[in-house]
Amino acid sequence: MSATPTSREVLAINGGTPVRRTLLPYGHHSIDEADIQAVVEVLRSDWLTSGSKVGEFEEAFAAYVGARHAVSFSSGTAALHAAAFAAGLKQGDEAITSPMTFVATPNCVLYQGAWPVFADVCPDTLNIDPEQIASRITPKTRAILPVDYAGHPADLDSILQLADRHGLTVIEDACHALGAEYRGHRLGSIAHMTVFSFHAVKHITTGEGGMVTTDRADLAECLRRFRNHGLSSDGRERRTSGQWYYEMMLLGFNYRLTDIACALGITQLSKLQSNLERRREIATRYTKAFRGIPGVCVPSVSGNVIPAWHLYPIRLDLPKLTADRKEVFQALRAENIGVNVHYIPVHLHRYYRDRFGHKGGEFPVAEAAYEQLISLPMFHAMSDEDVEDVIRAVVKILGHFAK
Repeated sequence: MSATPTSREVLAINGGTPVRRTLLPYGHHSIDEADIQAVVEVLRSDWLTSGSKVGEFEEAFAAYVGARHAVSFSSGTAALHAAAFAAGLKQGDEAITSPMTFVATPNCVLYQGAWPVFADVCPDTLNIDPEQIASRITPKTRAILPVDYAGHPADLDSILQLADRHGLTVIEDACHALGAEYRGHRLGSIAHMTVFSFHAVKHITTGEGGMVTTDRADLAECLRRFRNHGLSSDGRERRTSGQWYYEMMLLGFNYRLTDIACALGITQLSKLQSNLERRREIATRYTKAFRGIPGVCVPSVSGNVIPAWHLYPIRLDLPKLTADRKEVFQALRAENIGVNVHYIPVHLHRYYRDRFGHKGGEFPVAEAAYEQLISLPMFHAMSDEDVEDVIRAVVKILGHFAK
């Protein structure tokens, strides 16, 4: 199918024929028969949770990212919360993070009674700006939470240097970035703790699920206890050793990931490289098609990274268009292209406005980007025809709204 619309085409929102007959979502999971069989085997086994599949998945994941330890959790949010706890965040502390993220990132700071402090993002990658971080460090600062926006690694060298200078812990939110590389190293072995998500639209899925990787044994032990009510041992350990006694060592939560989910994670992990390759192919095709088209700016990629492409966020060059972002978004939806927006800057959410007094205008780069952003469909199961449909719809709509 040609990506170039004819002059006679009418936008679907204006009564024309949509590019697609059915909606193409912005993200979607991929499950095959091997995944199903792995889950069925666990369902027929003696252990549905706290069994051997948990450790097997954690060991395989740690080996993939090159970390000494990997600790699984029931969600990426639970993993973030555990990392904030392990970093020692408490009442009166501050942690610096990006406003261009999902609410789970700063929320994990609030869960610990600490104060999330936002720093604006870089205009090109939309990752947190190290210079802005430096300007917000105070004697109360205990941690930095960079976010690898859309799967593009943050400026980790600069952030770790800041952390080392001020004695801070770096918790990297890599929930978008499994498989991404920074200066030749896979994410997961660079920051003090790195957090991943296995939500259904991510690079691999366990349904819900998350992981924290670290090279520090003390952090890994704290993370394992935190996910299991703060107990000194789990049920499988006690059954294997024939012991009954345990102690609560800290105030934890039930954040365990099941063997059912971990079995799925193991088979999904074996497909990660091919999933990444497909996402990179799609991103390359998008960038080639959209570069040079008036009204659209393609994502920026730094020279020292290989992104993982959880999202493909375009930015609209609004002065070159007769429409705003909302009109373009609605027109794409009418063509059955399931676009989304990532993200409403966190400080603009009602809760953060009411509790912290944010009024808008505090982080101009993130706020300006938000008004321009549209996330195009990006998932590894997309067919070539799906990709061409997206390209055709974007070209069709931007051509219609071009000045």
